[in-house]
Amino acid sequence: MDWVETLVVVVHVVIAVALVGLVLIQQGKGADAGAAFGGGASQTVFGSQGSGSFLTRFTTLLAVVFFVTSFSLAVFAKQRAEVAGQAGIPVVQESSDAVPSDSAAVDNGESGSSESESGETGLPELE
Repeated sequence: MDWVETLVVVVHVVIAVALVGLVLIQQGKGADAGAAFGGGASQTVFGSQGSGSFLTRFTTLLAVVFFVTSFSLAVFAKQRAEVAGQAGIPVVQESSDAVPSDSAAVDNGESGSSESESGETGLPELE
């Protein structure tokens, strides 16, 4: 199963780079495709209709493939987490060392030196 996940990751990265490139080479809706090449519509690289239709369809196709690979990578990650949980691998949890667990660590004023008698809390004073 690892080789399938690796293949999906590679396809995902290639599609991402291709999408960035396609979006960067496309012109805005206000720009004429022939104006970029200095001629009329008959002198464009992609024919008389211009590059809009071809690049738009190809970008849409790549975006759909990108979303499919994203979804499949999420499914792989979920399956890996479930397998790790069933195998008894401990999940990292937040430590609760800051909260004292026994009553001896809490000074409730019975020890003879309380905060009100000495006036010091052990914390730096704010000015």
